Amino acid sequence: MASAATAPPPPANLKRIVAASLIGTTIEWYDFFLYGSAAALVFNKLFFPDSDPLVGTLLSFLTYAVGFAARPLGALVFGHYGDRLGRKKLLVLSLLLMGGATFAIGLLPTHATVGAAAPVLLTVLRLVQGFALGGEWGGAVLLVSEHGDARRRGFWASWPQTGAPAGQLLATGVLSLLTALLSDGAFNTWGWRIPFLLSGVLVIVGLWIRLSVDESPVFKQALAQAEARKVAHADTATATATATDAAEKLPLVSVLRHHWRDVLVAMGARMAENISYYVITAFILVYATTSAGVSKQIALNAVLIASAVHFAVIPAWGALSDRVGRRPVYLLGAVGIGLWMFPFFSLIDTGGFGNLILAVTVGLVLHGAMYAPQAAFFSEMFATRMRYSGASIGAQFASVAAGAPAPLIATALLSDYGSSTPIALYVIAAAVVTVIAVGAAKETRHRDLADVESPADADPATARAADAHTV
Repeated sequence: MASAATAPPPPANLKRIVAASLIGTTIEWYDFFLYGSAAALVFNKLFFPDSDPLVGTLLSFLTYAVGFAARPLGALVFGHYGDRLGRKKLLVLSLLLMGGATFAIGLLPTHATVGAAAPVLLTVLRLVQGFALGGEWGGAVLLVSEHGDARRRGFWASWPQTGAPAGQLLATGVLSLLTALLSDGAFNTWGWRIPFLLSGVLVIVGLWIRLSVDESPVFKQALAQAEARKVAHADTATATATATDAAEKLPLVSVLRHHWRDVLVAMGARMAENISYYVITAFILVYATTSAGVSKQIALNAVLIASAVHFAVIPAWGALSDRVGRRPVYLLGAVGIGLWMFPFFSLIDTGGFGNLILAVTVGLVLHGAMYAPQAAFFSEMFATRMRYSGASIGAQFASVAAGAPAPLIATALLSDYGSSTPIALYVIAAAVVTVIAVGAAKETRHRDLADVESPADADPATARAADAHTV
């Protein structure tokens, strides 16, 4: 029976919370993906003009990868304070940082104006973007997961996940519209700045909505229990109390002590999901326009259409995970994406618009089977007072090895081998890692987030202490 803290909130309130998380994540991903699309289309010319075109693209994707390098730091900082101060405050800060950095990119001088300082400034702002996004994801999915109905947690928690395709849809849609309306010269001179400057308006809307929601009731309950324990142990300076207080002050310590296996599972689970996504949505803009002879406009339109389908199927996959479990749905996506890679590139090589849409759409539908249950799956792995840290660390540390170098590695493989085969094998290898990681995990869909405790240690006395003191 659900406690007051875990009982489902009124539908209108839950929908408002879902909307706040979705709009916030959409804006954050819009900012992040906008950079990726611009890196593939214009940054190589504007910030690395002295390089060979393919080398310029590699350098452009390198600055793109830098944003991923900052995400683990964001996960550590935002996770630490999110587990101590609450989810809502940190989500507001992440939105401000991301939006401010994106707006500033729209004002940057190019290499033609300030020389080598241009790519340096671009890299710094990309670092800020990555830092903010590293803290955004965990807080957004937890705010919904900890508010929502446990029986439909997979469905409700999947909605913040739709912020990724929604952001991709928005970023690609704006770029596609501008490339259709403007000449290449106008777009490269000033048109590319418009989508970045638009972020300022979006952030204002996002803040207005995000400030209107309440803090997670599960977190407030855990915070109240922690305060009660402090009072109870005020006059008893035992080793257990000291260790508990230290864990509460440093959620990262508790995560690594009690949940290190879950962190490894989360990192492995993200390999295929993260790598396939950036190959399908970012690298395709390079591959389709250089190897397949497809125009920039057609490539953008294909990603645009596929992103709309991706947005629609994520809640469906999330709902399915409530019925059959997180692991079966996740495994279906991982196996499917591995099997799809060779057909994916074969369809693109034909140069046909319909085949290009089919390739990207099927790829993103299979990606959605991994991405949709991920929010609930990762949330259910960790205890409340270390959940923001645990989910963020597992997700964002993986992005350094997965999504960060994916377009860079794919572009380098294309440059070295002149073929899509090594790229397909690269994604298939990632799918194998994910199948192993998820296969080794426990099913989590029946867990009550308010009751998830740290795993018991081998020593029974330690286990009893953990049961008594860990939320």
